[in-house]
Amino acid sequence: MQGYVKTGNSQPVWLFPFVVAVVLILSVLPLARLAMVGIAAFANGGVIDVLSAPSLWSATYYTVLTSVLGTIISLVIGCLFAFLLTLTDIRGKGPLSFFFVLPMMIPPQVTALAWVQMSGPSSPLLKALDIAPPLGSPQPLYSVGGIALLYGVQHAPLVYLALRAGLMTLPRDGVEAARLSGASSLRVFRDIIVPLSLPGIIAGAAISFVSCTGNFGIPAILGIPASIFTLPTLIFTKFSAFTSRTFGDVAVLSAIIAMISVAGLMIQDRALRGRDYRVIGLSGASAAFELGAWRLLFTPLLWAILFFMLAAPFFALVAGALVPAYGVPLTFKTMSLHAFQEILFRQAVTRTAFINSLSLASATAVGLLVVTVLAADTLTRRRDAVSRIVSSLIEIPYSLPGIVMAVSFILVFAAPIPLLHVSLYGTIWIILIAYFSSFFAVSLKPVVSAFHQLDPALEEAARLSGAGFFRRLCDIIVPLIAPAAGASVILVFLIACNELTISALLWSAGTQTLGVAIYNLDDSGSSDLASALSVLVVLMVVAMMVLLELLAKRLPKGVVPWRN
Repeated sequence: MQGYVKTGNSQPVWLFPFVVAVVLILSVLPLARLAMVGIAAFANGGVIDVLSAPSLWSATYYTVLTSVLGTIISLVIGCLFAFLLTLTDIRGKGPLSFFFVLPMMIPPQVTALAWVQMSGPSSPLLKALDIAPPLGSPQPLYSVGGIALLYGVQHAPLVYLALRAGLMTLPRDGVEAARLSGASSLRVFRDIIVPLSLPGIIAGAAISFVSCTGNFGIPAILGIPASIFTLPTLIFTKFSAFTSRTFGDVAVLSAIIAMISVAGLMIQDRALRGRDYRVIGLSGASAAFELGAWRLLFTPLLWAILFFMLAAPFFALVAGALVPAYGVPLTFKTMSLHAFQEILFRQAVTRTAFINSLSLASATAVGLLVVTVLAADTLTRRRDAVSRIVSSLIEIPYSLPGIVMAVSFILVFAAPIPLLHVSLYGTIWIILIAYFSSFFAVSLKPVVSAFHQLDPALEEAARLSGAGFFRRLCDIIVPLIAPAAGASVILVFLIACNELTISALLWSAGTQTLGVAIYNLDDSGSSDLASALSVLVVLMVVAMMVLLELLAKRLPKGVVPWRN
């Protein structure tokens, strides 16, 4: 054991360097490579050409405009649900919270496709109900407003989760004291609840803005047909028309996306700077408002919003999958399961996409779990500056738009790996490594929460009894964190299985994922097949979320995002 265990610490000496090496490969290396290519493009004068292109400024304008409008919509919807589900006695909080978070788990291209099937003159569902607009009417979603609306629907759960976390810590005794002083519920809400909720509101707005900025699926389906390009879709078109200048151009475009995202986060920091939001006293969600007769208004309102956010688009998606072509009304004569049969049994591409997505998601979830258990073990025990830096580096890839990380890994692996002379570009392995980088933080959070609840005395007693590190890990740590580890696997699997932004740039023949397959089917005009595949993806997401819900009682608080 000499030299194996650090003095005064139960961890092996190789553990922290191993975690640092993993973080350097997954976080530092790709971003450093992106910065190097951007600097090289600047030195060669390529930046001037990129910045002088009208398409750049048009895409930047649409990126900022749709992101700001989408953030506003997500704030309105997310704040409404957060305040009502956290601070009132409204009934059905569990199902309402579960269904409201669901859009965040559904791929954005599926959301866009479902809403396209639900609206416009060619909607099979609206035609079946005889309420479709006249033929020749424009599709309202192929517009800036349509993109912003779906941004708001997709990212409203992010605002909800960020705000609810702050609402759960509100001072219960402060609210009760205000009521005893004669303040009305409206006065308490305006003068106490809203000011103390500002950190959660601002944080939710920042997260929503960054997510809107990097979204690819929604502007790809809604924007490209209307010639409305955002920066992520502009990067996609740059790769489609590959030239010798493409790498330099996309590095500059990726840097602009990153700067817009960082600017959003800096505005958040600026808005909170100089303000002290610490509260004293008991906290908890029991600081609730009784709605009384208002419950008859707000309960149907929330369910109506969920109907138009989820149920109606899903029914439209099912209708689009049951008709032979887009625009055909759904009737008993036109109804057919041909699209589902084609997707499941005849289309080799969709079978390959299912296999690739399930394999990538499983490998990412399980592989990251091994790494995150080791990372959580060392990061929760160390309290130095280096460990805090490592934790921040783990968070960066997840906080950056997926399109930026995809470009970074293309630049890293475009050439064969030195010494090994093996090229990962164009293979499924580059997608797997990019997933590892982007979802490391998602996998780490539940496991870290579980480690914080462990009693160090248990492992220390085993160490003093002669148990080695891996023996302690297998016999003590893993059984105790098993529920959180299960939640980590399910969360990463859900996100990775439905991912599009990263794989849209990294896929090649034979490595299509479900997100890429849905986008390609819709882009080629096979909307019935795209709808059928989307329905199967939504059902898979719901099944995984239900499984996570069943595990929730055994998990640390905060691991399952939609539970109170």
